[in-house]
Amino acid sequence: MDARPERFVAPRQQGRRLANPLARKFLNFRQLSRTDEEALDNALERVQRIGSREDIVQQGDAPRFVHVILEGWACHYKHLQDGRRQITSLLLPGDLCDPPMFLLKTAGQSLGTLTAVTLARIPAETMQAITTQSATLQECFWWDMLVRSEIQREWTVSLGRRTATERLAHLFCEISLRLKSAGMTNGVDCEFPVTQADLGDAMGLSTVHVNRSLQELRGGGLVGLRGKRLRIYNEESLRALANFEPSYLHMNQ
Repeated sequence: MDARPERFVAPRQQGRRLANPLARKFLNFRQLSRTDEEALDNALERVQRIGSREDIVQQGDAPRFVHVILEGWACHYKHLQDGRRQITSLLLPGDLCDPPMFLLKTAGQSLGTLTAVTLARIPAETMQAITTQSATLQECFWWDMLVRSEIQREWTVSLGRRTATERLAHLFCEISLRLKSAGMTNGVDCEFPVTQADLGDAMGLSTVHVNRSLQELRGGGLVGLRGKRLRIYNEESLRALANFEPSYLHMNQ
């Protein structure tokens, strides 16, 4: 882990400061004032670069911060005693990893990187201060937690009722839309740097079953997955196959 922390500095384009990934995500729910954007920028402390397949928080740790993904992909996961792993969420740029975990004594699951990640953290006292000072930011953080709950419910439906192919199709639809809302897609093409083993751990499938389902989606001309990039060729048909209804993400798309 890089030991040289720094504060987040929002990039500029044509003399205009661009919103950080967290602010861009919140814009799917509320318009933010300049004061709100500056408060979010100032809240992001200790920006660090962390390598791929490293733990950020381990199960049992005492959380003191809210972590924010600025670049890269991470996940929450839990290992069973026999070594089997279940990925319980995928975390993308702009995602809050663990709000407000600092209210709990210990973390119930581990938080780890899937790729190299640029990470910032918001101290507990800072989170409490900015949500007290701004009703808009308070609503945005509540919105984020509620959407996370909706995503978990959809994952439960996938694990309990969708077929293997439907699970993958639904996940592809969800990730594509989440990345689109953050301005991180190129038309129908987006980053997808997870392995088939990762997909299996997230969707409760063996790697062999994941491969067969991917071949079925490819064979149907619905998706392409190559070079850590996902391309959706027929979004309407993919959504129909997955029974994907995007309203659970509550985004202005």
